[in-house]
Amino acid sequence: MALYVTLFQFTDQGMRNVKESPKRLEANIKAATSMGIKILGAYYTMGAYDVVTIAEIEDEQLATAFGLASLAQGNVRATTMRALTPAEFAEIVQKMP
Repeated sequence: MALYVTLFQFTDQGMRNVKESPKRLEANIKAATSMGIKILGAYYTMGAYDVVTIAEIEDEQLATAFGLASLAQGNVRATTMRALTPAEFAEIVQKMP
């Protein structure tokens, strides 16, 4: 399983309906779980991003499918990044010439 960090920003639609955001987040976590995604953490944040999630996802295709499904609702924009543990990163740099 690979780790992914996603940074979300509310769209205008998401802000108009911000009071519903906790219910939407809960529903998205349930949808992710039903797809085999493990949400390790979900946090509302202050600053440039409104929500941050950390998830374990089997592969890029599943991560992309879930991301697109979330974005299609129109309430958020997102940036998703593959996260590497220190051990994973150490393996990668060991392969450098």
